[in-house]
Amino acid sequence: MFIKNKYHLSYCTNIHPGQDWKSTFSSIKEHVPGIKKSVSPDSPFGLGLRLSNKASEELALGNHMTEFMNWLQEEDVYIFTMNGFPYGNFHNERVKDDVHTPDWTTKERLIYTQRLFEQLAVLLPKGINGGISTSPISYKHWFASEMEKDTAFKIGAENMTQIAKQLFELEQRTGTYLHLDIEPEPDGFLENTEEVLSFYSDYLVPIAQQELSRTLDKNAYQLEELVKRYITICYDICHFSLAYEHPCETFAKFKEAGIQVGKIQVSAALKILFKGKNREEVWSVLEKFNEPVYLHQVTEKIGKRVKTYNDLPIVLAAKKEVDELRAHYHVPIFLERFGALDSTQDQILDTLDYLKMDSLTEHLEIETYTWDVLPEGLKENLSHSIVREIEWLKAHI
Repeated sequence: MFIKNKYHLSYCTNIHPGQDWKSTFSSIKEHVPGIKKSVSPDSPFGLGLRLSNKASEELALGNHMTEFMNWLQEEDVYIFTMNGFPYGNFHNERVKDDVHTPDWTTKERLIYTQRLFEQLAVLLPKGINGGISTSPISYKHWFASEMEKDTAFKIGAENMTQIAKQLFELEQRTGTYLHLDIEPEPDGFLENTEEVLSFYSDYLVPIAQQELSRTLDKNAYQLEELVKRYITICYDICHFSLAYEHPCETFAKFKEAGIQVGKIQVSAALKILFKGKNREEVWSVLEKFNEPVYLHQVTEKIGKRVKTYNDLPIVLAAKKEVDELRAHYHVPIFLERFGALDSTQDQILDTLDYLKMDSLTEHLEIETYTWDVLPEGLKENLSHSIVREIEWLKAHI
């Protein structure tokens, strides 16, 4: 939906199962009409679409796209953003670090993303911009040396440059503006503000200038502006809270570097505070969030440095004496506390406060994808939970 003439606001359909197009479309038809009726009965309802590679391939076959577009029109629903981060299945089986597979060093990731943009260009209503969020290049623990990481950064930048060229040519041809939104997260190649800045300055911009100068009649400054127009950032609030970074500081640094925010994913992490609490109770409640499907990195701030633990079981086994931890576990944004645990909902509120001064982006997408694996006390009817999150966010904008 479009809120206060400023934001396209919705949720991401990665909440729903969608291994192929049939299951994806079935889930959308089951949940979206009821959600729209509750939160946007009299106006068009925007949707953040998640397509696996298989679902995307199948959408391109036969008359699937026409059927989908007809359904969208009948239901008064429109697509303004897509989630191109998970390539394969995202529910009911182990995901963990495979969420990055294939990464940006591969042709598979490039081809998948190019196809998604071709589909978004067809689905996107005229007059608005569209974005696709994606993996932050790769997963740090897959690489044994700095040389291997350097090579991966270079290949990732080369492949993203091809996306920038695709989107430049598309806008020149059609007038439609689309952008690739890189999504930093813990243990990704990019997980905080400084790593984003370094990727742009050390890899993406110089490599794009070199590659694009061969085919485009533009100078170095123009090429830098071009790549920064089409390669932007998906600011996932949960992820940046895990880096212990305040949104005002991050947004100021991005603005100074000319890096745009293409999409804000509204999400909350677990905040684990021990000071003044029964430590055993805190650990006991945290244990209930230990599940085998998704990676739940845990971060600890030590002085000015942030230490990242690969997954929640590592922290639960050690039970270190600390004052605060934060866990990469997307929890309902409308809840501030979960028993003895807190959330980083305050980071959402700080981000929304900043948006009152500088809107940054038109795209706000709620991304709580963990409903299936939440502890029993937090599980509710899925559609009701999505409606509750949307209404909470609308009330706080």
